[in-house]
Amino acid sequence: MKKQEKTKSELHPRNTHRERYDFPELIHSLPSLKQYVSENKYGDLSIDFANPKAVKELNKALLKHFYQISNWDIPEGYLCPPIPGRADYIHNVADLLAQYNADTIPEKVQVLDIGTGANCIYPILGNAIYDWSFVGTDINTQALQAAQKNLDSNPKLQQEITLRYQENSALILKGIIRSDDVFDISICNPPFHESQAEAEAGSRRKVKNLKGKVAKKIPLNFGGQSNELWCEGGELTFIKTMIKESVEYKYNCFWFTSLVSKEEHLKELILALKKARVSERRIIDMAQGNKKSRILAWTFLNPEKQEGWRKRRWGSK
Repeated sequence: MKKQEKTKSELHPRNTHRERYDFPELIHSLPSLKQYVSENKYGDLSIDFANPKAVKELNKALLKHFYQISNWDIPEGYLCPPIPGRADYIHNVADLLAQYNADTIPEKVQVLDIGTGANCIYPILGNAIYDWSFVGTDINTQALQAAQKNLDSNPKLQQEITLRYQENSALILKGIIRSDDVFDISICNPPFHESQAEAEAGSRRKVKNLKGKVAKKIPLNFGGQSNELWCEGGELTFIKTMIKESVEYKYNCFWFTSLVSKEEHLKELILALKKARVSERRIIDMAQGNKKSRILAWTFLNPEKQEGWRKRRWGSK
């Protein structure tokens, strides 16, 4: 029987998850994962990725084995994030910052994570990989409570990650960024569906791709909370709103960024950036398996202000 490829080469070169999962090693780190591991049709050890409990247990094992996060959990009904793809976002924005710091990833970086969710995965990974500090935001108080529980269970994270509640669900940056805040970069994984029906249809397609059949009931990890999966206007409206609001905070943040899942949205988003009169913009392509996405990044700082930021924040190299 043909074996699957061992390397997921489309991931970032520094991504520790480029190789296929070593399940014996992961089970050694988290013995409770063993009950979900078996041989797949290729003869390789794997899990059923359509099983929410198996996916969550795999995440726990990955976080413990690679990032020394011993206690992590999410409530039922909240999204269980794919850690390799989330790590890729962190590595790619690290490269973006390095381009403005003599090709060296800055050591002292403050990040704004918009929509951190119950899993708080971007701050956890960013702190574990690069020792960065984070402010995570969300409109869901239960999600923030779950995220705080993860931080409280890992003392090192408590010192480097703080959470803020966005009271107005129609706003993104307003009410969050304070006048004296300084962020080297913001990150965001926006809700990309336009409605609950569209989100559920997407989840059913995902399950069908994994199982080869239509799911009668959507597993909880493919359901998610409404604000995690959809909003009025979908990701296009969400990112356009963020671009519009970012004008007010042009000197509080060096780079604003967001994932863009649908390539056809780029044209309209670039027009929005031109209207906002940004100084510079970037599109960074990413891929994991058959899924392709990209990071849209923009800054209002001209070259002179960029150099001043580098000297103030990261030292005069």
